Amino acid sequence: MPAKKKKRIPKPKASRPRIPGYGLTAGNKGLLPWSWAEQRLKKSHNYWISTVKPDGSPHTMVVWGLWQNGSFLFSTGSKSVKARNLAQNKACVVCSEGAQEAVIVEGVARIAGVPARRIFLTTYERKYKFDMKAMKQDILSMKEPVFAVRPHVVFGLWEKYFVEKSTRWKFE
Repeated sequence: MPAKKKKRIPKPKASRPRIPGYGLTAGNKGLLPWSWAEQRLKKSHNYWISTVKPDGSPHTMVVWGLWQNGSFLFSTGSKSVKARNLAQNKACVVCSEGAQEAVIVEGVARIAGVPARRIFLTTYERKYKFDMKAMKQDILSMKEPVFAVRPHVVFGLWEKYFVEKSTRWKFE
């Protein structure tokens, strides 16, 4: 039986963000590599997630999560405000914890499948040194949500080199 092919995650296209009035360097010289953003997404301990309430107002909360296979994965209670918001409007923003080397992910949240959840549980326990045994069955049975936020556009804003290195990555 042939080995299963691993799904290739496409690399995003880098460009300069359009931020009129901030004096950013013109052109694409000095853009940050995608690996810079991925490193910060992987290493963050806490993340900010913003969702949209049914009345159109924003909701922002801190979550733990993982950058896994090109998406940001996090779990939450099915009755939480963010879960209820995402059930109505899948658009959201996820930010890394360090504003001085900020990574801002604008994307769409989908419910993660069981294979992604299995990897999530193991990696999450190791990263946070948090025992997931009490939640494992509810997560694997799809009773409780694990969301995978797939990016559409990501911004990398490095305070120290803001003018020269600010970068926007677009995904197809």
